[in-house]
Amino acid sequence: MQPPRTQERLSHEVFLPEEAHTIRTEVREFVQAEVEPHAATIALQDESKDTFHWQIFRRMAEKGLYAIPFPEGWGRGLKYPVLDTCVMLEELGYGSDSVAAVIDVHCILAGHVLMYADDALRTRYLKPLIAGEKVGSFATTEPDASTDLSIRSLKTTAQKVDGGWYVNGQKRFITNACVADFVTCLVAADGKLCEMVIDLKQAGVKVGEPDRKTGNRGQLTSDIYFENAFVPEENLVGEPGRGLHIALGTLTYGRMGIAATGVGMAQRAFDECVDYMKRRTAFGKKLAESQYWQFRLAEYAARIEAARSLYQKAAYRKDLGVEFPEPEAAMAKFTGTQLAVDIARDAVQVFGGYGYMRELSHDGSTYKVEELYRDSKITEIYEGANEIQKMLVAREIFGKEFTG
Repeated sequence: MQPPRTQERLSHEVFLPEEAHTIRTEVREFVQAEVEPHAATIALQDESKDTFHWQIFRRMAEKGLYAIPFPEGWGRGLKYPVLDTCVMLEELGYGSDSVAAVIDVHCILAGHVLMYADDALRTRYLKPLIAGEKVGSFATTEPDASTDLSIRSLKTTAQKVDGGWYVNGQKRFITNACVADFVTCLVAADGKLCEMVIDLKQAGVKVGEPDRKTGNRGQLTSDIYFENAFVPEENLVGEPGRGLHIALGTLTYGRMGIAATGVGMAQRAFDECVDYMKRRTAFGKKLAESQYWQFRLAEYAARIEAARSLYQKAAYRKDLGVEFPEPEAAMAKFTGTQLAVDIARDAVQVFGGYGYMRELSHDGSTYKVEELYRDSKITEIYEGANEIQKMLVAREIFGKEFTG
């Protein structure tokens, strides 16, 4: 059960367009009805293809939520699709970061790569993605390449043959891979980085079992192995050599989404703390009467407001046509995700022993802050580690001649 919300009292989004307010309300109602009842189960279960949350995934398609990021003719054709998508992800992160992460990869990463493709490729992959008929995934990371996506580091290769390419290599930590129908994949082809759409059910492609992770257990990640997997000519996205540009443009969008999920988790941890401290008595008074925690929560309220404003500003700039809205996107990512980790850690402290319980044997009760503590950490790492985001901001401050 969700705690009473404090957001409307503390965060007055006076500059947020009415369209985004409408999306927030729509997704919030969906999360309360469709995600919240299953969030604890998703958080506690071990990773397995059999436990993927298909019901939620398909209900989101039925409700048209996958159409939010995309233009008219493919999706809803909203005026502020990036901002609206990030608001959606904040609300999903409030309910379950596992669900938010799956949708981030499905829509923002795989879906956004397809926006660089021609209409024929979009018809084959983007249209069923939005309808929830195909599951998308996105692959750049390899066993020895993640932060560094240069041609010298990437080992997945595509060899040109009649009518297409043979792809060989291995990708790692690929969200949705074990349940996905296709992957948008960064490969090295004849000395050029290219983005390709690869069907995962075809010969020459093997997807490993789901990884066992600390948190985000409903976000299934697996290795993908390519052994002479044939990719037809028409599955190339954009021009040869544009792969890194497409991947980085997509990841920039993704970082704003991850920033928003960080804010969602931070807001949830904050609300859980406020509710619990008003109820919990220690030494003859409520925890909420402790000035230490009053000041601590006041600081967090200000940080949540700042982090929310940052991701919204970055998203708004992208809606205005700025492909790489820096430094706001990088600032938003490390600010929102570090905040989620900080509040989740303190939330466990507020709850004491209860905050450390996955499940209390006495009555089977679970505690959201334990889930948030495990789930929040990965957001500081994926889609561009926070150290990389700080390097990008430092480059804006000092210039490449000092930062490289």
